[in-house]
Amino acid sequence: MKPAHRVRQVINLVNLSTLLGLLLAVTGARRPIVKGPHGLLVAGGYRLPLPDAPAFTMGNVILVRGATADLLRRDRLLRHEERHSTQYAYCLGPVMVVAYLVCAGASLAVCGDPASYNPFERLASLDDGGYVKRPMWAFLRRRT
Repeated sequence: MKPAHRVRQVINLVNLSTLLGLLLAVTGARRPIVKGPHGLLVAGGYRLPLPDAPAFTMGNVILVRGATADLLRRDRLLRHEERHSTQYAYCLGPVMVVAYLVCAGASLAVCGDPASYNPFERLASLDDGGYVKRPMWAFLRRRT
């Protein structure tokens, strides 16, 4: 593991985001937690209703609705989620959850989609995360 990955791992432990991720994995995932690349942990079979995404990250823990192996084979999505892990380190852990929700709400207001204009998703690469960038105000044009 590179030193930068180790630093991210330690920061996300100290800021409690990884511990929150482990708590979500223990309470909401059906499959065991496995070691992923670059100091990440992956828990498959996530079954809680929120967030409504095939995968999401909390600290250094990636939670997947499907099988753990499915995520580990999808390099682009794995890189996208790893970028979110780094964002947790930069954004003081759980503070990122609040900031992310505010940004998702703003993106929803601007284009009808919580990811397209969310800076956290854009910096993690919309394409890698499987998102389609929607034009601003597109949801208003569809109604008319």
